[in-house]
Amino acid sequence: MSGWKLKYSGLNKEQEGLREALCTLGNGYFATRGAAEEAEADDVHYPGTYLAGSYNRLKSEVAGKTLENEDLVNWPNWLQLSFRLDGDKNWFRLEEKQVLDYRQELDFSEGILRREMHFKDKKHRETKITSTRLVSMANPHLACIKWEFTPVNWSGPVMMRSALDGSVKNEGVKRYKALSSKHLKIIEQGKTNDIIYLLVQTNQSRIYMAQAARCHVYSGNKKLRTNREILEEEGKISERFSFQASQGKTVTIEKIISVSSSKDRAINEPLNSSLETLRNELDFSALKARHSEAWSRLWKQFDITLKSPGNSQLLLRLHIFHLLQTSSMHTIGRDVGIPARGWHGEAYRGHIFWDELFIFPLLNYRLPDLTHSLLLYRYYRLGAAKKLAEKEGLKGAMFPWQSGSSGREESQVIHLNPKSGKWLPDHTYLQRHVNLAIAYNIWQYYEVTADRNFMKFYGAEMLLEIAHFFASITTWSEFRQRYEIRNVVGPDEFHTAYPGSDEPGINNNAYTNVMTSWLFSHAKKAFELIGTTRQEALKQKLKLDDREFSKWEEISRKLYVPFIKEGIIAQFEGYEQLPEFDWEAYREKYQSIQRLDRILNAEGDSVNCYKASKQADVLMLFYLFSAEELVQLFKDMGYQFNPERIPDNIEYYVSRTSDGSTLSRIVRSWVEARSDRECAWHCFREAIVSDFEDVQGGTTPEGIHMGSMAGTVDILQRCFTGLEVRDNVLRLNPYFPEEITSLGMEINYRGVWLSLEFSGNQCRIKSRDGAASPVKIKFRDQLFEIKGKMIKTISY
Repeated sequence: MSGWKLKYSGLNKEQEGLREALCTLGNGYFATRGAAEEAEADDVHYPGTYLAGSYNRLKSEVAGKTLENEDLVNWPNWLQLSFRLDGDKNWFRLEEKQVLDYRQELDFSEGILRREMHFKDKKHRETKITSTRLVSMANPHLACIKWEFTPVNWSGPVMMRSALDGSVKNEGVKRYKALSSKHLKIIEQGKTNDIIYLLVQTNQSRIYMAQAARCHVYSGNKKLRTNREILEEEGKISERFSFQASQGKTVTIEKIISVSSSKDRAINEPLNSSLETLRNELDFSALKARHSEAWSRLWKQFDITLKSPGNSQLLLRLHIFHLLQTSSMHTIGRDVGIPARGWHGEAYRGHIFWDELFIFPLLNYRLPDLTHSLLLYRYYRLGAAKKLAEKEGLKGAMFPWQSGSSGREESQVIHLNPKSGKWLPDHTYLQRHVNLAIAYNIWQYYEVTADRNFMKFYGAEMLLEIAHFFASITTWSEFRQRYEIRNVVGPDEFHTAYPGSDEPGINNNAYTNVMTSWLFSHAKKAFELIGTTRQEALKQKLKLDDREFSKWEEISRKLYVPFIKEGIIAQFEGYEQLPEFDWEAYREKYQSIQRLDRILNAEGDSVNCYKASKQADVLMLFYLFSAEELVQLFKDMGYQFNPERIPDNIEYYVSRTSDGSTLSRIVRSWVEARSDRECAWHCFREAIVSDFEDVQGGTTPEGIHMGSMAGTVDILQRCFTGLEVRDNVLRLNPYFPEEITSLGMEINYRGVWLSLEFSGNQCRIKSRDGAASPVKIKFRDQLFEIKGKMIKTISY
């Protein structure tokens, strides 16, 4: 494996779903899984295509209930390309041939997927096919496939088939098998000149998508004339064309497709738009050249060079690659968020959770306009969040745990436990901390960009409304003489109720309460940034007055935080009363206990009854805040917190966590980085291979884990370098594991591109374009300014 190419050799039926997810190609507008062109959905293959932000709702009868779920839609399969030779009854499927050689390669540098196949049929005819595929990063509406078809030891007629298949369903996640899955209806299909087309519409959300495809055949540089036959089936249109193949001579088949939808900007109608785009397009080589140039420009901004053992550099680029395929410059201005599983599959139904917390730091420092656009996804759903709060008798804005098209709560009411086959109530929607993540993301974006206009017209309003919400869910405890937040679920997710209780939620989750205190102080800071005219407008619009701000300040200073003993923060009130869990016995019994909740439920027990967490919860505080910031936060709340007890907190919770989420290792690596570099590197390595090796045993084929992928890159970007912004100063405090000998990257800080190179005990900082105004940088204890085109080298 090189630093730029993910390579596979040989067919592997058990691994095909994983390869399809990891070899997905996309451009921020749409994405298509890396399934074989000749494959259809079955127990091995799943060729899904997903349009960013396109959802549809269907009702299902499950466990005696009528459920309405909103799904990311699987759109028509445009990949279909196959052939058959003289005397064959069936169309080509590689699995049915004697495979002599098979190689698959994903090239991140150019965004190209290649397959090389050498096979023999029952008549001993040997054929080689090299498939090259791209989803254009230059024009988000285009994609193409090139087949180089070579008869090795035979000559004769070949019939090719190219199709657009709209009969697809959402069938990519086995757990959802009992749910309704047919989202599309066919509006129109046909042929015009040398183009076949298909127009479909979702049956509830009424989103239209048009696909148009054109196939040409070449011998060398000469276009071959072919006899074409159009075949229309229900929901599927295909064209067949024949040519004469000669032994040893390569024939090239180019399939170029265009995609348009009713969600596009500046179009009249999707089908006309799709046809027009395709008519104006040239051949594969021209399209590929523009596509490669677009990727080259992106890599100049996003690449991080790393010298370390093993495949860390390769996987680092794989993760950046998939982030940019999920959300790119083509996302800017579109009403979409970033789903937890990318546009790579149907897990979590394509919903948006809190994973932005782990993703936005990469975008803030490289493509801040994209972060701006993604934050507007939340702003446009502020009204829906206010309605959610009002429905619960609360004030302000309550953003949902799972968000899709409209901003309503999309979390499941019940979910299937695959271990037991039973449908169970799902109370994870009580994770109100998603609102705190949104608030934190707003502030972090502002810190890096100093974008006052965003804060003035969007950010401050969201922060104020989120603060308004949290003020309304706090209650005063006469016994404690402090404020409490009750009936929530923390980041842990396992603990959704107290043992034996019929009431969902736990009380005083420490992470939620401390973050709420931070929220109130930063909502006030944001309000002070926006000027008196906007302040008065928001006061009037949101019905806020000085008494409300005073109330927020009082709550922030008197929120209750539970402790188990001195210096050890309790995950939530009553946590210390739960019995310990027998981790050793269950690891011996089940090997993998990441989803301990499902295991215990299948046994008739509940994870609510034990000191057992799915993922980092208390440790999230040490992930988001420096020791200095955390000490100040606790001080403002009236608590003394000794930063020397942070390692004790880490040790306490690490031993009681199943790591059932891919995010858990990200947080562990981060919080260990200053005290145990060996452990931090080990956890980083576990995190960076989690999707590549599908460590959760079958989840990655359903969609990659976007938060975990971005989080591993951010560990290098911010954690090991000590990169942060505080008080209008860019701070660097590198502390690398021994395994890293050098690291280089480009960042954009407040409009200034800076090149950072760490090697040995030296850091080289270069202003790439020249700073329009001085940039303040603090490297450990050294404070200096970068002016104009300047290079600063620091030994440490």
